[in-house]
Amino acid sequence: MLLGGYSLKRRIWLVLGLVGLVTLLSGCTEVNQPITDKSTGFWNQYIVYPLSWVITYFADLTGGGAATANYGLAIIIVTILIRFAILPLMIKQTRSSKAMQALQPEMKQLREKYSSKDQQTQQKLQQETMALFQKHGVNPLAGCFPLLVQMPILIGFYHAIMRTEAIKEHAFLWFDLGDKDPFYILPVVAGITTFIQQKIMMAGTENQNPQMAMMVWLMPIMIVIFAISFPAALSLYWVVGNIFMICQSLLIKGPDLKANAQKTPQKAGAKK
Repeated sequence: MLLGGYSLKRRIWLVLGLVGLVTLLSGCTEVNQPITDKSTGFWNQYIVYPLSWVITYFADLTGGGAATANYGLAIIIVTILIRFAILPLMIKQTRSSKAMQALQPEMKQLREKYSSKDQQTQQKLQQETMALFQKHGVNPLAGCFPLLVQMPILIGFYHAIMRTEAIKEHAFLWFDLGDKDPFYILPVVAGITTFIQQKIMMAGTENQNPQMAMMVWLMPIMIVIFAISFPAALSLYWVVGNIFMICQSLLIKGPDLKANAQKTPQKAGAKK
């Protein structure tokens, strides 16, 4: 249970950290201050304003000018660009996950070898576990990097949306970008697509660590709660990002998903 418990705790703490950070920064008084090229501070100058500028640029470009700017379409374009930018990290995360799964049999042998719960035995187990990782060139923290990269981008995107005055004045489809979705369609879709994305990402690992199923439900619930409270523009970002992630995961993990689907009937037949 060492690896499974460690992986679960790591993900839970990262999610809780993301929630805390988003809550902290979303509550800052600076959220109510418009972002401009005159804004000062590292956060404003190098993260929030560049994102705001890019959104405005594509809004003007797709709308044919400032008077007819399409900020909804701009948010979709910028979201896709962001996802493409972090795609190499996501591929690295997937490879790391595969490598960790491949080590499960050896990890099980180590846990059986050092089954005693005394501190000395557990320390020995941790030492040999790390040695196993080093032997196969596996970094157990590699899966955290994409989340850590996305955190400032997500929060910066939230600030850019909240503090770009022009966004509040525009509508897209059935909703105003600066207000909550009046029909809660985007929050629900954001939750559903998050659930699908989590199921695909964790396919094949539920049996190795059933506790990971908690994350499949925890993330969608939190996304829905946030999406209901935040402007529809941010919900739009989540929906588009999730759809991109679903397509990305299907492309990257397609062969594995197909192999797991073929194994399931075989296992069912063997049990009979």
